[in-house]
Amino acid sequence: MKLIVNGEALDVAAETLSELLVLMEYEGDWLATAVNDELVHREDRFDRSLNDNDKIEILSPMQGG
Repeated sequence: MKLIVNGEALDVAAETLSELLVLMEYEGDWLATAVNDELVHREDRFDRSLNDNDKIEILSPMQGG
């Protein structure tokens, strides 16, 4: 499936947002995720299916200042 992840075109075999995060080795509860500019809450990632050409944003907090 073709997705745009953080602005980069990728071809991945993930059917849900949760599967994508595992494939991309993102871990932790502190991630913020959005699909097509719509926020996806942590508890909804397992149920959020992905479609070709979806735009995914994955953000993680940064420390420092």
